[in-house]
Amino acid sequence: MRKEWLGAISLTLAASIWGGMYVVSKYALGYIEPFTLVWMRYAVAFVVLFVTWFAIGRERIGRRDWKWIALIGIVGYVVSISFQFIGTKLSDAHTGSLVTAATPAFMVLFARLLLKEKLTPVKIGSLILATIGVIVVVGWHVEGTYFIGSLILVGAAITWALMSIYVKIASATLSSLTITTFAIGIAFILMTPLMGMEVAVSGLPNMTMVLWLSVLYVGIISTAGAFFFWNKGLELMDASVGSLFFFFQPLVGGFLGWLVLNERLDRNFFIGAACIVTAVTWSTLTERRQKRVRETRQAETRHIL
Repeated sequence: MRKEWLGAISLTLAASIWGGMYVVSKYALGYIEPFTLVWMRYAVAFVVLFVTWFAIGRERIGRRDWKWIALIGIVGYVVSISFQFIGTKLSDAHTGSLVTAATPAFMVLFARLLLKEKLTPVKIGSLILATIGVIVVVGWHVEGTYFIGSLILVGAAITWALMSIYVKIASATLSSLTITTFAIGIAFILMTPLMGMEVAVSGLPNMTMVLWLSVLYVGIISTAGAFFFWNKGLELMDASVGSLFFFFQPLVGGFLGWLVLNERLDRNFFIGAACIVTAVTWSTLTERRQKRVRETRQAETRHIL
């Protein structure tokens, strides 16, 4: 399988899983405080990832690599995820999936500034089309706590975009499994005092079987699995192209919000979904075609020489 398609599948899986996570986390946040839920999520994810890494993925981590792993853990897995959970608690699954879907716009910007990736008309057009699709799918809330939650979620989108660029840089020398495992390990350590302060104020949550299943879902599926798929996809594709797959998150989040939480869903969902799928397909096929042209030109150049 060509790496573009493997990257596309990985990014689609990650974004789709996160779309479902907003529904599960919205339920869990009704009983568990945000920092406590993030801490529990990372505890589960780190155990799963470290066992996997130790069994099949051990590799040497250089001093410079630790810098990028730490930045990924702090900026993405501590700051951004905390913002996501707090913002979702103050809003709803629709708003959480919509506002954080602004991430691709920030990723395109950071990719241009930090990675010097070229902004092409296809990338810009795909971003605009997919953004329109997101707005059509889930709408917008600007009232009461929704406004505060939305502002926090914007911060989540910016920090997640920056973290994704750090992942792209780190993946030049490290595997996605190593990056994900130790970045989450760092995040787990840093979240511990925040969780402790929260528990001191609010007390320990009264865990039920459903809540434990929710924690296992966000820990194993939404964190260990989805973080790995996202990092793997960014390893295989340009960050600015890969960013577009983030738009599957509100698509899945909107559908599951309707299915599980009885949130409103109408024909706009299908119109917006068509925009998102078209944008992602357009950018992926164009990227593949441009790469094939570059490889042909390079082969012709080598032949002439």
